[in-house]
Amino acid sequence: MKKVTSVFWVTLAIAMFGVVWGSVAPKNLQEITGSIQTFISVHFGWYYLLIVTGFVIFCLYMIFSPYGKIKLGKPEDKPDYNYATWFAMLFSAGMGIGLVFWGAAEPIYFYATNAPTAETGTPEAIDEAMQFVYLHWGIHAWGIYAIVALVLAYFKFRHGAPALISSTLKPIFGDKMDGPLGKAIDVIAVFATIVGVATTLGFGASQINGGLTYLTPISENFGVQLIIIAIVTVLFMISAYTGLSKGIKYLSNTNMILALGLLVLMFIIGPTLYTMNIFTDTIGAYLQNLPSMSFRLAPNSEENRQWINSWTVFYWAWWISWSPFVGIFIARVSKGRTIREFLSGVLLVPSAVGFLWFSTFGSSAIKAQQDGAGIADLATEQAMFGTFDQYPLGLLMSIIAMTLIGTFFITSADSATFVLGMQTTNGSLTPPTMVKFVWGIIQSSMAAVLLYSGGLQALQNALISAAFPFSFIMILMVVSLYKALRADKAAIERDQNQEKNSA
Repeated sequence: MKKVTSVFWVTLAIAMFGVVWGSVAPKNLQEITGSIQTFISVHFGWYYLLIVTGFVIFCLYMIFSPYGKIKLGKPEDKPDYNYATWFAMLFSAGMGIGLVFWGAAEPIYFYATNAPTAETGTPEAIDEAMQFVYLHWGIHAWGIYAIVALVLAYFKFRHGAPALISSTLKPIFGDKMDGPLGKAIDVIAVFATIVGVATTLGFGASQINGGLTYLTPISENFGVQLIIIAIVTVLFMISAYTGLSKGIKYLSNTNMILALGLLVLMFIIGPTLYTMNIFTDTIGAYLQNLPSMSFRLAPNSEENRQWINSWTVFYWAWWISWSPFVGIFIARVSKGRTIREFLSGVLLVPSAVGFLWFSTFGSSAIKAQQDGAGIADLATEQAMFGTFDQYPLGLLMSIIAMTLIGTFFITSADSATFVLGMQTTNGSLTPPTMVKFVWGIIQSSMAAVLLYSGGLQALQNALISAAFPFSFIMILMVVSLYKALRADKAAIERDQNQEKNSA
């Protein structure tokens, strides 16, 4: 524990306070976080929509601008991982459990129960459901991750700065980032990461329990979820002990194999033609309506506004709270790539896979619902398993899905302990194992407490509350990066002119 900084102790104290609070007074924790979540959603929904779309626009600008040629590293640096492994690692860390949890549940819920604007159960509701699923899980989500990852990778590998959020703001604040202000920024980033990952682990434990309940006599309750969290905690701590190049790398590749296997199996066994028709039709509508969906706030309709707060604002907060963790991890594995190569890969490849994923599982669930299966009546965490049950090899797909949830669970938690270790040891790329173990226990404890205090709703409340302050830091990171890139580009041009003159 010699490498730890004050950020470690301050954030640990805050996190432990949250765990104790949730254990002693769970209803009070749910009420407080619920009030904060409502206030932020009602008063700052416009803010979330503007900044997230702004991040996407900035990423697209960077791809096509002259800055895209700048390498995330020294001119001679080469990528540490090939494309296949790189995509697998960022995809596993960036989406993971959420894809399995919401793959069938979100499309079927929008279609049959709560469409954004269309009448539920209609063809219009199908189109609308898939478009908003693409919005929530596509380019906007990865644009949030890409911003944090790009800024960190640029300052770390090109300028040798510590892999800390605070170090990326030095072009704006200078040496103040070495003092209390910088420490406060890192504490916000670390705490947002803890809550974001804990929320996802809570979803994972809930769905594993839901699958067991659907397939076996095991009941769905907090006690079972606590046992699941405890088992997976042991497994991901074993993985964390093996290090980045072994544990996370192998698990990420395993995740991709299982995920692609499940996707292909469902695509073949499910309503293949219907899936391709839905995908082709809705992806076009998504691209056509992307600008209007990105800014849709419905100020004159209380019902529609509530839908946006519950879904779009929730997702933007989820991705923002995950962005310190995912961003740092993606940055760590992206050394040697140009900005253009990096942003193109991070924005487009995972989004495309996500679109195919939701088209396949969403259309299969909708088709089963149309045939009278009643998928929409199941609990959210059971929707995927209920969909499998309507097709051949359903039990096999359920087993693969539960295994995938477990490996995603382990990968996300393992990656998060690594990132939290970096952030609390002054950016060390090899944080001590004991530090990673401490954060592993804290993450799992936070997930358990949030489930105990109010289930999935408490997870969402905590998420939106924790993400809000970090969103302001992200805006500063964009400004800082642009300022540094302008100076970098000017220096490169100056050196090139000097070489020409000397020749």
